[in-house]
Amino acid sequence: MNASLRLGWRTLWRDLRAGELRLLIVAVLLAVAALTAVGFFADRLKGGLQRDARQLLGGDAVLASDNPTPKAFVERARALGLQDASTYGFPTMARASEEQGGASKLVALKAVEDGYPLRGSLQVSTEPGVPGRPTRDVPAPGDAWVDASLLESLALKVGDTLLLGDAGLRIARVITLEPDRGAGFMSFAPRVMLNQADVPRTGLVQPASRVSYRFAVAGEARAVKTFSDWADAAIKKGELRGLRLDSFESGRPEMRQTLDRAEKFLNLVALLAALLSAVAVALAARGFAASHLDDCAMLRVLGQSQRTIAQAYAFEFAAIGLFASALGVAIGYSVHYVFVLLLAGLVETALPAATLWPVAFGLGMGLTLLFAFGLPPVLQLAQVPPLRVIRRDVGNLKPASIAVLALGVAGFAALLVAASSDLKLGLIAVGGFAAAVAVFALLSWIAVLLLRRSVNETTAPRWLVLATRQISARPAYAVVQVSALAVGLLALVLLVLLRTDLVASWRKATPPDAPNRFVINVMPDQSEGFQKTLRDNGVRKFDWYPMIRGRLVAINGKSVSPDDYADDRAKRLVDREFNLSTSAEAPAHNVVTAGAWKPGAAGELSVEEGLAETLGMKLGDSLRFDIGGMQNDARITSLRKVDWGSLHANFFVMYTVDALPEVPVTYMGAFRAPDVKGFDNALVRSYPNVTNVDMSATIGQVQRVLDQVIRAVEFLFGFTLAAGLVVLFAAVTATREERAREFAVMRAVGARGSLLRQVQRAELVGVGLLAGFLASIVASLIGWGLARYVFDFTWTASPLVPIAGSLAGAVLALAAGWWGLREVLRRPVVDTLRRAAE
Repeated sequence: MNASLRLGWRTLWRDLRAGELRLLIVAVLLAVAALTAVGFFADRLKGGLQRDARQLLGGDAVLASDNPTPKAFVERARALGLQDASTYGFPTMARASEEQGGASKLVALKAVEDGYPLRGSLQVSTEPGVPGRPTRDVPAPGDAWVDASLLESLALKVGDTLLLGDAGLRIARVITLEPDRGAGFMSFAPRVMLNQADVPRTGLVQPASRVSYRFAVAGEARAVKTFSDWADAAIKKGELRGLRLDSFESGRPEMRQTLDRAEKFLNLVALLAALLSAVAVALAARGFAASHLDDCAMLRVLGQSQRTIAQAYAFEFAAIGLFASALGVAIGYSVHYVFVLLLAGLVETALPAATLWPVAFGLGMGLTLLFAFGLPPVLQLAQVPPLRVIRRDVGNLKPASIAVLALGVAGFAALLVAASSDLKLGLIAVGGFAAAVAVFALLSWIAVLLLRRSVNETTAPRWLVLATRQISARPAYAVVQVSALAVGLLALVLLVLLRTDLVASWRKATPPDAPNRFVINVMPDQSEGFQKTLRDNGVRKFDWYPMIRGRLVAINGKSVSPDDYADDRAKRLVDREFNLSTSAEAPAHNVVTAGAWKPGAAGELSVEEGLAETLGMKLGDSLRFDIGGMQNDARITSLRKVDWGSLHANFFVMYTVDALPEVPVTYMGAFRAPDVKGFDNALVRSYPNVTNVDMSATIGQVQRVLDQVIRAVEFLFGFTLAAGLVVLFAAVTATREERAREFAVMRAVGARGSLLRQVQRAELVGVGLLAGFLASIVASLIGWGLARYVFDFTWTASPLVPIAGSLAGAVLALAAGWWGLREVLRRPVVDTLRRAAE
């Protein structure tokens, strides 16, 4: 072993000085840096959410519902000696008085009682910009605590009066930290907190109002578990609907939705970088092994055993793997701070320190990458026969053993699937990548076969004939080169499409005349007056529909409950109240895809096709809804396709009549606000109970969040870009020595340097054009899939994409060839032939 170590150290330092390990180090470093950057961020985020879970919930367990908490749950919690606190909230409009400008703003109102919050501390200040201090108090009757952003929007200050519905409240404090508010993205509206005793006099809560209630408990862990188990069992009985238990173990899914999506995007890009790096390692390792065949033959002549040589190279690769992986982990740790910065605002609190798991994972990933894809061809060096010293035709590299390659690839794939933090995402990424490589290899093999037949050697230019012979003489190398180039270019083309075309198309999917205001909570006696106000202000087109709250209780006479479904979305839909509506005419912005909408037909329903698919509904099924305690049965006679991104008023279920008698109802509308100064403020003054949602502000907030995630993904795409370029360079230079020998023979028999340069350029351009074309076609298909199934809009790739991709492939292949092969034509013929003869 000592001999192996000494030989390994010598070959390591020699190869480092010669620069032969440069590509391997860069490829491993990029893969580890990309994966660990995401790993560190995800690890810290997970630690922060676990640390703050109880504060984010506002208690040890929380019962959430869309109706006041049943007394049985309150009594059970108190019988177990638990502390409890009830809160409820809803969106509404807040406004300043006429004397102070009369401005209005959509706010998230929250009514609290003494004891709130049970976990964490509410922090308030006396003025905006002043650091907050923890408090155990709640707003006194007649007072309101607000976010600083609301004061700025309404041009108010502490001590002024804030109008909510029919009541005026004094602004007493500025909220600086609300522990149980959840993710900032979900609560886009400024907070207004008031005492529950003040809610009745505002007149904002009506029979059909949509209010979210939360009953929090805290106390000794055993008592909390007893209450949670009891509450969970009571909910699962199905007798009580619209209840959900959130606890430290279950968490709240919406808290992480945006960050989970961002993490998945980042994981996907990191996986792509790692997969590209694997290709680069495989190509670079084979080139490394090919350049060391003669050295190993000489070592065998000098008496070194196969075992010593194998152990020496295994040691060299292990050392390089550890060095590159450690450097990649260090870079990844630094880079993850960029993610924290780019996603500022989605991460509300300071994150705890990362654990050692990403470090161990990064080191393991780097070594696995190098051993799985780099070591198999290098270990063949130990099998080089001593006879190669005098016969160069023996001892060449062979394809790696299927068993060894399969074992390494399986291990690497398993690590990538684990790194994805999502089995489906990992399988799609790894499987899709493997499928793309297989498609590229098959198509490039067919293209190489056709190439020789398509060039007429009697009439074609000499440089083209020689370039064609160069490619077709080494079909296996040509397939590897085209496939590797296509894989690298696929990442680059997809990056360009995602950034410039798909994202731009998604942002422009909303038509310019789409509604930008939603009004809800319009009472029946206000409906005619409100519509007249819109018309008087020049609003001619607007959606106007009744809104009825109803719960699905039976399908075809059989009671339904969340336990009847395995799908999580189906469980949530059955457990919630639907916003139902009525209309004799089908909405113009909905498309009937099955059945027929019969205007004015009583007892008939139209259902959104996605809901029908999720809940297993079909035409002819009978649905029973509980609407304010009254049972209503109707039959499905049509299915509709609903464009939820249209910003029109849309509903899952609609009755095909103008009205349902004797049910509690409010009205909602969607319209484009006129360009009239003070329109929104005048609307709120005339109808103080109505909630006017300015969607332009909301869309702007969503757009800012999207921009944050896009910037983070684009930043990580830098690693993918670098990995793709490394693949390009490795693919082009993989046959450098073979090219050098062939060109030397041609020069020895009289070929001019200008002809050989033309041959080299033609070969590189041909390989680049083919790889770019294949990559563009596959990238366009992937882009179409993302547009259709992720972004949910119609998108067709420009016919210029394959042309641009082919040209880009040719240019990049030429650039990589110039950089990696420039010394091939400069090398003296005698030197090259002497090397070939040695």
